[in-house]
Amino acid sequence: MAKFPNELAEIIWNLKRQLLDIIDAATTAELTLFELFGETNDTIPFLDELKSVAERAAPWFSRLSNFQLRIAESQPTIPPDMLNLVNQSIERIQREIPAMERSIQEVKTEWNLP
Repeated sequence: MAKFPNELAEIIWNLKRQLLDIIDAATTAELTLFELFGETNDTIPFLDELKSVAERAAPWFSRLSNFQLRIAESQPTIPPDMLNLVNQSIERIQREIPAMERSIQEVKTEWNLP
């Protein structure tokens, strides 16, 4: 089994944790907004935004998990093109996480959600 360099493995685990937190925060805010204010013309865009954030985060989580699995199955070393894909994905996820977190916070602030 090929092994991730330790630093790269930690980055992936941290990103996966962050993505799970984003999915949880977005779905929790969506449920809270729906329970407090219902589905109205005013809330629908915000409910959609929260759902969109969760839907954007989930494939990244799956992609990172898939990379972990494929690298574990690689023999005897990690193919350079796979490492390149992992690094490109990490860079993109690291750029998108703040935007996803900001979207959740903006909805929470707009509707004064906990």
